[in-house]
Amino acid sequence: MVDPANITVTTVSLTMADIGPLNPLPVVAAELDQPYTVGEGVPEELQASARYGVVPNVFPYLMQDGYSRRAAPKELPAVVLENAKLKATVIPSLGGRIWELLDKTTGKQLLHTHGAPQLANIALRKAWFAGGLEWNIGTRGHSPTSCDPLHTAIVHTPDGKHVLRMWEFERLREVVFQVDIWLPQDSDVLFAAVRIRNPNNHDVPMYWWSNAAIPETDRTRVIAPAHEAYGSDYTSDITRVRPTAHEGYDGTWLVNSPHAADFFFDIDPSERRWVVAADDDGDGLAMLSTGLLRGKKLFVWGQGQGGKRWQEWLSPGAGPYAEIQAGLAQTQFEHLAMPARTQWAWVEAYGNGHLDPSTSHGSDWDAAVAHAGQRLEELLPHEHLEAMLPAAINNADVPPSRMLLTGSGWGVVERARRRKTGGGWVDESGTPFVAESVTPEQEPWLGLLKGKAFDGAPSFVAGADWEQLLESQESPEALFHLATMRHARQDLKGARDGYRRVVSAESVRPGTKALAHRGLGLALLAAGANQDGLAEVTKGVQTAPSTTALLTEAVTLAIRRDDPGLALELAESAPKEGAAVGRLTFLKALALARVGNAAEAAAILRDGVEIPDLREGEDAISALWEEVCPGEPVPAAYQFGMH
Repeated sequence: MVDPANITVTTVSLTMADIGPLNPLPVVAAELDQPYTVGEGVPEELQASARYGVVPNVFPYLMQDGYSRRAAPKELPAVVLENAKLKATVIPSLGGRIWELLDKTTGKQLLHTHGAPQLANIALRKAWFAGGLEWNIGTRGHSPTSCDPLHTAIVHTPDGKHVLRMWEFERLREVVFQVDIWLPQDSDVLFAAVRIRNPNNHDVPMYWWSNAAIPETDRTRVIAPAHEAYGSDYTSDITRVRPTAHEGYDGTWLVNSPHAADFFFDIDPSERRWVVAADDDGDGLAMLSTGLLRGKKLFVWGQGQGGKRWQEWLSPGAGPYAEIQAGLAQTQFEHLAMPARTQWAWVEAYGNGHLDPSTSHGSDWDAAVAHAGQRLEELLPHEHLEAMLPAAINNADVPPSRMLLTGSGWGVVERARRRKTGGGWVDESGTPFVAESVTPEQEPWLGLLKGKAFDGAPSFVAGADWEQLLESQESPEALFHLATMRHARQDLKGARDGYRRVVSAESVRPGTKALAHRGLGLALLAAGANQDGLAEVTKGVQTAPSTTALLTEAVTLAIRRDDPGLALELAESAPKEGAAVGRLTFLKALALARVGNAAEAAAILRDGVEIPDLREGEDAISALWEEVCPGEPVPAAYQFGMH
């Protein structure tokens, strides 16, 4: 169906695995890893913002790790914005990602895109896929909404714009974000206006990065108006570096980096903030933004075996890629304090930089920067972009003309909670949270707000208001959720006491009891009580033996806490099929090695192990191979090390 403004509502054909069921285990442990440590030459201001706003986990979200690597063709809802120069394809059901940006004048895709994206464990909730341009909010990492549908609508604004709008309530920071995308007739660039609203009566640590995957060729170079950057290679401290002369190579050429690396360009506040990629013809994606979006970054996987393996793992047969990114802070290990009851907004623009390769690819960095800056000023004058911001802010509350897709029902729940407790909320004129979005995940919590007895929920919530409401309930399910909320905010004593009340309750459901044993076990392990903790985790598996997530976690914990015998005992009940089989098979091999049975462990690895939810940079398989198959080269399929 075609909108009057050349916005086409259609579908896109992709071959990919299903996202699978949510992991039912609440994310309560303090488990968010931080690969960055701050080294020399980093200003105190930046160090302070790196310390600020760190969260222990992504509770109340549940993990998305039920996917496999068995892909199948599927049709996904898509929206195409097109004029005579550009064609942009957006997939609202997968985090609102801009999946393609085609320069029709050259026939080149400015974004790395492909027909078979593979889900992998890269995001905060694990499930993520490579390609396109994505929106990341909340805390360091790929967004909790990476693979979720967003509320989506077409909006016709009073000033004549025809906008694709996507929005959602972000549960970690309790803010509402929206992205308005439009492509004017005859425009050389695609525009996106982003707005974040903090309805809370307190400051909120905020994080935002727009990440664009770009094709990597032998001649691709990335340019930004800076001589220095803050660099990280995922193994050492983040330090101040010179990208054009980094560890003996010029890191602005994508193929020069021997290993994975980040370069956060240190752009002077007086300079226009931009980053552009240029191939051998000078063509490539330019990312421009109004002033609030300060950070500009280059990420490369590197030319090592692990980096190449990761790219093939994520984009089978699609070729190598890198990323250029734009964010609120100067680097991705920072959060900024977003004041209470405020909104932040900015405009981004994407188009073909059309650089002259004789200058952009020359040895004179200053000349390359000056040339790129001039070309981008011709592409979109800075004053014109800045002048768009007031209208974008005004248009952000224009009501949708036509709804296309509903996101989660959590915005409805949050509105109801705030109305009950007298808290502030956002104007929903432009971003309505509709009753049709409510599912069984949200219904029990809406019922609790209405005074109904709470009898359990398949989802989780966070916050003092919810804890107060649950404290007035007497069911074991209410006790369990209350203990879980305390656990997630690292009140380990309160969590232990609550879990013990649940497991001793006479009328508790087996599933709830199993999760309570698991929670108690994790809380005991966190306090150093390994034997008692593993015993409780094991009781959880025994209480709900068909819950594979409990089994996988228990086997992992047994190995980590030096009880490989228990791990092998538990692994005997591992399922023969499903998304967890690969990881459980590897864990069995690891446990065998730990009890001294290297030969059997080696046999498992030689038979082949594939872990769908292998974590970014996880090199445990290659490490085990080196241990149990000494002297034998690690197979390429097992080399996932980032460095």
